[in-house]
Amino acid sequence: MSVRRSGLSLAAVLAATTLGGSAMASTINQNTSWTINRSASQTYRVVAYGDSIFAGYNGGIGSVARRGAPVVEGEYAAKKWGTNVEVIRRTKSGAKADDIYNNKIVADRSYMQTANTRVVMFEMCGNDYLQARSAFTDQTGTCNYSGLQAALTACTTYMERGMQAINQYATSAKVKVISNIYYPGFDADNVLTACTDSATGQKVNKQTYFLPLLARSNWRACNLASKYGFQCADSFAEMMAADYDRNGDGQVDSAAIAYRAGETEDAYVQRISVTLRSTLRDANLHLANASTSFDYIQSDNTHPTYTGSTISVNIFSGSGSGSAAPGYTDAQIVNGKNPDWNKFGHERMGWTISNFDPATP
Repeated sequence: MSVRRSGLSLAAVLAATTLGGSAMASTINQNTSWTINRSASQTYRVVAYGDSIFAGYNGGIGSVARRGAPVVEGEYAAKKWGTNVEVIRRTKSGAKADDIYNNKIVADRSYMQTANTRVVMFEMCGNDYLQARSAFTDQTGTCNYSGLQAALTACTTYMERGMQAINQYATSAKVKVISNIYYPGFDADNVLTACTDSATGQKVNKQTYFLPLLARSNWRACNLASKYGFQCADSFAEMMAADYDRNGDGQVDSAAIAYRAGETEDAYVQRISVTLRSTLRDANLHLANASTSFDYIQSDNTHPTYTGSTISVNIFSGSGSGSAAPGYTDAQIVNGKNPDWNKFGHERMGWTISNFDPATP
């Protein structure tokens, strides 16, 4: 198996693509249905709502990664349950949190209302922060932080509304999950801005400002999950630190930065952005051990890497579908992990979510 990568960003693809002479909107539906066929008598459903991350975006609009995180999770569920699993992805690449809430979670609620739905997951906010970061990077003169703070406020609002809606509609789901967000471009952001801070008169290190903001967002994702009966898949912890103890504090780095129930928001932000900041690592160079690293981010420095083939998506309808046997045999799943569980970004995210699957459907 090999990773599929692309050097084209979503923005570049959308800006360059025209239909009938008019430029496409800045978002695009990429909705897929993929059935993991174990030739079983029962089929259960996993539903995922989100943006280009859950879509399995791979640099274009004509296909998505087959083994995006929701399908990876679905394969683990199918193995655990001994059933077929239909994975429904209702996603919109380029969409901000309000768009995902209104036009996916709410407008496409029928997909999670079926009696055979067992897992519902969602992720959002990445585009809120990416767009706010781009606008902030372009600033000159005195730095204006209002756009970044507005992104945090909007993200918090729509994560909560998303959970409330899923609780209302997904009545047959046994597990509901939110995935928080990793930090794409972590190393690239370790530079000074062109603008200057009004209080210090100095330029601002982008990473130093963005990291606490993202930490607050991720704490709120997991804290809201606890409030509304969701599980929180800590993608930030799984992707942004090594899987061994690099700093000699007796803790595996990725476990050390994980969300802790009961910890205050300020304490979490301090732990991530100050106390353990030196253990954070760009996901392009994720360390499995002291001598082995894997690239979790595609060449656009934004989207997770994946292995295997793609699902064709009609550029007019934005939909695609298919069915196949699991990508790994039962014998290859050892201790709940396939052989590639920690080698690709999507595999890692899907495995993380799968840890919350019930023993039976």
